[in-house]
Amino acid sequence: MRLKFTFPTTFRHYGRVDCIGWMSPDDLYSIGEDHIIYKYNGAQNELSKIGELGQHLYALDMHWLPRCITSLGSSGIVHGVNSGSGGKQTIGSDLFLLATNDGKFFFVNKTGRMEKAVEAHQGAIICVRWSSDGSQIATGGEDGQVRIWTRSGILRSNLVQSGTSVFCLRWSPDNSSILYCAGKHLVIKPLLSNSKQNTWKAHEQVVLKCYCNSVNNLIISGSEDCRYKIWDALGRLLYTSQAYEYPITSLAWAPDGRDFAVGSYNTIRLCDSAGWCHSVARFNDGSIFGVSWSSDSTQLACGCGTGRIGIGHIIERGMNWRHFEFVLTDSKMITVNNYETELSDRIELRDRLVKMSVGFGFLIVLTTNQGLIYNCKQFGHPALFDLRDIFMNLIVQSEKYFLLSDGMNVSVYSYEGRFVSTLKLISPRPNSIHLNTISMSYDMIAVRDSTDTKSVMFFDINGKPMVDGKLTSHKHEISHLALDQTSSTNERKLAFLDKFQDLFVMCIHTSGQHQQSNYQKLRKLCTNVSSFRWNEKNGMLACIADGKLTIWLYPNVVFIDPSLLNKTVYRIESNDFGKSPSIVNFLGCQITIRKSTGALIQCAIPIYYELCLDLLAANRGDEALQLCQYISDDSIYALIAVSSLYNRDLDSAENAFAQLSNTEMILFLQHLRSVTSKDEYEAELVLLTGVNVQQAEEYYFRGNKPLHAIMLHINEHNWNRAIDLTQRYPQYLDVVVGYRQRYLNEYGNGRKETISKYLQAMRTVDIDWNRINAKLCKDLNEDNALRIIN
Repeated sequence: MRLKFTFPTTFRHYGRVDCIGWMSPDDLYSIGEDHIIYKYNGAQNELSKIGELGQHLYALDMHWLPRCITSLGSSGIVHGVNSGSGGKQTIGSDLFLLATNDGKFFFVNKTGRMEKAVEAHQGAIICVRWSSDGSQIATGGEDGQVRIWTRSGILRSNLVQSGTSVFCLRWSPDNSSILYCAGKHLVIKPLLSNSKQNTWKAHEQVVLKCYCNSVNNLIISGSEDCRYKIWDALGRLLYTSQAYEYPITSLAWAPDGRDFAVGSYNTIRLCDSAGWCHSVARFNDGSIFGVSWSSDSTQLACGCGTGRIGIGHIIERGMNWRHFEFVLTDSKMITVNNYETELSDRIELRDRLVKMSVGFGFLIVLTTNQGLIYNCKQFGHPALFDLRDIFMNLIVQSEKYFLLSDGMNVSVYSYEGRFVSTLKLISPRPNSIHLNTISMSYDMIAVRDSTDTKSVMFFDINGKPMVDGKLTSHKHEISHLALDQTSSTNERKLAFLDKFQDLFVMCIHTSGQHQQSNYQKLRKLCTNVSSFRWNEKNGMLACIADGKLTIWLYPNVVFIDPSLLNKTVYRIESNDFGKSPSIVNFLGCQITIRKSTGALIQCAIPIYYELCLDLLAANRGDEALQLCQYISDDSIYALIAVSSLYNRDLDSAENAFAQLSNTEMILFLQHLRSVTSKDEYEAELVLLTGVNVQQAEEYYFRGNKPLHAIMLHINEHNWNRAIDLTQRYPQYLDVVVGYRQRYLNEYGNGRKETISKYLQAMRTVDIDWNRINAKLCKDLNEDNALRIIN
């Protein structure tokens, strides 16, 4: 992958260019030392002079107002364009901030007219930035101050008084803090005065540039020591480049977080988010003082010391799916290589390519005006859908549908090009939707809530909320989530990483009147995880933790029998993975891993695991057991045992547990066959397979066994639900209150009751354990009746 640069002959300044920025993917603005404001339209190759600064003014930085949503009638200098829906308007991309050498910053509209000037600093303003929601402005100057302003230019606070000039600053992704450089150090300064700032020495020489990205939450910095470095949000070093010949004078993340650009003397480097370099472009135009990515992450503009403006298009970006390779050979051409037939084909596009994705047998191509859907079996006749005036920069595919997003809005399409739905998100924020915060299966969409990053919302394909729309149980911020692709709707699983790199898996149930508690359906799988991925063909889950590759052959085991978890795990240890590897693809038994150097490594798990999962998915457990006869591996017996149990193939499950010498499970399965009540049988089987506790409750009530349902919640410590059931069955109130008091005495260190319902019940109920035990013996009948919940 590389950047193909062109330098329009008419588009240049006299003197160096520090300020450059995209209003839209086609319109580029620049300001140089000649004081002229130029607008260049790349689609029509038109250059316009729209304004000129005074001879005493020199532009040092500019930043376009981000696209975001605001209410109609909001006050301030911000202008909006009415969207005509929902009483809201879309603002942004029609106004930019301009920092100058005389201590002022200006509001400038897209026609070049200066609408307002604000006296901000003593001396030059070196950097200025809108917050991502457009509600605040941050400025940094050579006086060492960082100041926060309202969007209309009213001073809100003097955030920082530094002893050195502030050469660069950026807002954090959630707009709660400011990242800025101070000498050799980087500082993350929270806006709240009672929060602690994070300061660390970043380079051996003065830090000139820094940049943080909202998608991957990573920080890059460049310095006079001729190095660039990558940091996480806590200031931990992830990557250090070699020392180049010249200082780093500019850098910028691509909006999608996949790549970043680093400018130096006569060079621009295109780098992967892991730090390694894709390509180097060399010019004879002096230092690169300004770089800016277009909103679709496909174009990079650079301002040079000679006054020339370069526009680079990303080409030679490749994608692989099975035996196909897709390479963007030009901005309007894709080369398709079929390694199975050893044939090549070309797809010529009418407009410039913005984004492409391949998976599940389909190639999705987005251009500036339309979307094209190619079937990988036949590339000749794509399905088309219109994208005019819509800038989508994210594609997520599933088996039957795919979704598009511009970072705030989500639209769902079928592979025939038919529009299906739009998700109604609550208060979406700019760039809050990206590859790590949204996932899709053929029947469900999971989205991290932009207003509460600890929560996940679930929607069906038609855009309707599922599971009450939100999961709010996790304690920490969710950084990455993914849905599995193979389970049924009522058994769908979500895997996610939190900010402490702990990997969790959750079983999403959508049947029944009540949803089971988060504690029951959420399990931690692993810690210190750097990357994870579901298998596209079956339910396997792979992750990299502590430099080791771990594959859970059947993650459902964590809900069914956690004691068998380690027996259904396959591990690969290799020194070749290096530092910070990531999983690129997991298809069948093949896993592709990318090293921090950019090199790809192919790993494979034994094929009999895949064959076994295919047989079990087809309810052919007996044939899977025959396969095991030729393999001396307990892990495959454990895989058959838990999978057959989940599929209610009790004969295959019992045979597999017998091979594992698991006497307890064998005895229980034999007991289960002796249960005469169909409802009690279903309830205990539901509990055994780790499905919804509320579903088991319904089976117990249907079988006229209310005490079984009450004892189920008591054993699960669902105290509120247990006492609520006594309103229908008051004869068991003493049972519930008695077990609650025993719980507080034995496990709560004798703490006092705090639940009002129990406090009220304790005034009217006498606890007599002889009477309670008599009720249990009478109504539970057998000792084994509740074996699964004990």
